[in-house]
Amino acid sequence: MTLLFQLAMYLYLTATAVYVFHFLSQQKQVRAVARAILFTGGILHTVYFVVRYLAAGHTPITSNHEAVSFFAWAMTWAFLSFWWRYRVKNFGVFVTPLISLLMLIAAFSSQEMAPLPPALRSNWLPVHASIAIMANGFLALAFCGGVMYLLQEREIKKKKFGIFYSRLPSLEALDNLNQHCLALGFLLLTLGIITGSVWAKQAWGTYWQWDPKETWSLITWLIYAAILHQRLTVGWRRRRAAIMAIAGFAAVLFTLWGVTYLLGGVHSYVG
Repeated sequence: MTLLFQLAMYLYLTATAVYVFHFLSQQKQVRAVARAILFTGGILHTVYFVVRYLAAGHTPITSNHEAVSFFAWAMTWAFLSFWWRYRVKNFGVFVTPLISLLMLIAAFSSQEMAPLPPALRSNWLPVHASIAIMANGFLALAFCGGVMYLLQEREIKKKKFGIFYSRLPSLEALDNLNQHCLALGFLLLTLGIITGSVWAKQAWGTYWQWDPKETWSLITWLIYAAILHQRLTVGWRRRRAAIMAIAGFAAVLFTLWGVTYLLGGVHSYVG
């Protein structure tokens, strides 16, 4: 089981290196190799979760190792699904380093399988937790798209076209990417909050407890709701939307880690 995780991590790291080489060389064959390596890593990562599920007897998404590893898995397949449909130029060189970083964090977290507390023994666990982390995966892509937008805009404004100008998509394409990722991530985040509320009602008799992670999930939801609302009503697009996508992802990361280790609550990781 540990071997599967390690193989997936090494493949992600290798894919990152190959994507960097492709970014510098712009050879199509290199990009195809990078994508194949990433896809293989995603398959092994999926098998790892299946094996861990069979060993643990419950959905492996309750510890820090499992949650962060699943975050990396979600980013991988979110990215691959976008590539199959949108083919965003050189998106991989920005996405795979973040995937690799998440895997390294997961690798240095305890991989011990702790017993599942009675409060988490519910069919809602895999539904709520997996949807919430899949939302993070798409919002992470929006973050990467926002970074790409700011880099490309900087090149254009300087009028000294460097390494990014010819290698990144147009500002319009990046803005559209940002919108698609935000919309999907926000939809999944909304479903995650709804399923969590239904589960809370069954478990504790109330839809909302104002637990720290619930509160910060709501704050994060409000940030992304404001971004999408402003895009639709007053035309918050391009640079402002890119900056807000980056700021929103900071809230995602605080909800994932900051709340857990600084504020605690019923959503703290098992083990």
